[in-house]
Amino acid sequence: MRPIDYFDRGVNKEPNSIFVQGIERSYKFSEASDITFRIAQGLYKKGFQKGDSVAVYSPNDPTAVVCIFSIFRASGVWIPVNTRNDVSTNAQYLTYVSTRWLFFHSSVINEVKRIIPKLAQIKEIFCIDSAGTDFPCVQELLFDDDELLLSDQSDPFSSPEEIFSLWPTGGTTGPSKGVEMLNRNICMMYELGLQHYIGAATDDIVYLAVAPITHAAGVIIPIFTAAAGTTLLLPSFNPEEVLRTIERKKVTHIFLPPTAFYALLDVAVKLKLDTSSLRQILLGASPVSPDKMRQGVDIFGPVICQCYGQVEVPMLISWLSPEDVYNACQDIHPERLRSCGRVTSTTLVSILDNEGNALPTGKEGEICCRGPLVTRGYYRKPNATKEARQYGWHHTGDVGYLDKDGFLYIVDRIKDMIITGGFNVYATEVEASILAYEQILECAVIGVPDPRWGEAVKAIVVRTAGEEINEEQLILGIKATLGSVKTPKSIEFWESLPKTSVGKVDKKSIRERFWKKKSRNIN
Repeated sequence: MRPIDYFDRGVNKEPNSIFVQGIERSYKFSEASDITFRIAQGLYKKGFQKGDSVAVYSPNDPTAVVCIFSIFRASGVWIPVNTRNDVSTNAQYLTYVSTRWLFFHSSVINEVKRIIPKLAQIKEIFCIDSAGTDFPCVQELLFDDDELLLSDQSDPFSSPEEIFSLWPTGGTTGPSKGVEMLNRNICMMYELGLQHYIGAATDDIVYLAVAPITHAAGVIIPIFTAAAGTTLLLPSFNPEEVLRTIERKKVTHIFLPPTAFYALLDVAVKLKLDTSSLRQILLGASPVSPDKMRQGVDIFGPVICQCYGQVEVPMLISWLSPEDVYNACQDIHPERLRSCGRVTSTTLVSILDNEGNALPTGKEGEICCRGPLVTRGYYRKPNATKEARQYGWHHTGDVGYLDKDGFLYIVDRIKDMIITGGFNVYATEVEASILAYEQILECAVIGVPDPRWGEAVKAIVVRTAGEEINEEQLILGIKATLGSVKTPKSIEFWESLPKTSVGKVDKKSIRERFWKKKSRNIN
């Protein structure tokens, strides 16, 4: 299987069904398939070569999705570009990955014009939605000559070692690195997605993508196309609009980062709309509060699930199914609400110490992986690849442990560990305790410089609308649960928390406010 083959399954199954739909435009499977062939042929006519890097720079837009699938068709390398990043970040990344072709939406034309002078290897640029720019419209690329057929770009083994995408890492410790995500990696992810995220219920699938299509919300679209499912696009996350879309369009699947899920819960309690069509709300990108999952089951029913992965091992290292979540909420293995699920069948996970020794069940160490999900490495960064692959494993940078049933528990990112008075405090444990309060919508726990403790535990919190709770009440409550060492020494109440371009809480930005006068971020 090649990545495009999952889409072609949907074309063969339901050619007249809607493939992707936005606010003003939609494409049927047959229509989108025809366009992907014509764009691919047009690219080759202009000098495209197999393996060329192709960027799509657009907000959530149906035509942008069709262009992405055209890259799959042409056997190009997809370069995702998040419009929520600043221009300099995108320029740096597009230059680093040697971008040769660029599709863009007219809404980002000013950003594109600023970036183009930096793209030394660019061959041609196309606007996907307007003929009124200084660049050719994608319609001009469509090639109609029936005599020229796009040659099969695969082989009997479906080219497993070809690069599917150079996917950017989060860039939380510096400029993003490009992960060489191969065809075999992404196809394994799709197979696991079909097994766990869809299962036997393959009819009438409606997937709602509200997170950027240049993040997980976009890369999982082919899973639904394989079952001829429809993808609905919203331009951004608005919890009320999401809930109304679920009711109106009978949405069955949605992917959300935890911060968006928490906001959805807050609004769902008030609106009480019909969300009975939902089969799964998939949570990913960062750990989820157990209490918020319980609330989710109370509001939406037994549809809450969670996966764990990262760009280097995409999406499904482990899977916490809706059944696992529901059972835990019924006090059947309630501790599993703190896990990120059971390790999937194609992945081997080991918990290693600093010397690469495997640790016993229940012992905390670094989560390390082997298997076909593990990507090849970082593009043109051999030292970074070597560092992440010590002792014959991929090192995730996450601290965790395994229980006797194979469920994986994340304690924290290694870099998020706070050392206070010689004790290790994991931020997610403190955050989970704070998020258990219904008066709290969001929180971020960090270490801040302290002359006595080295680092002091500090919490930044956002209250739920209409709720009141003060610093003293929170500190006393947390101390009763976690003890004095892990309890924040101080708590600040903010109107909102800064987010990264993919919707995660931007702890790097928060830390900078407290560490900006320090030469290093440890004390």
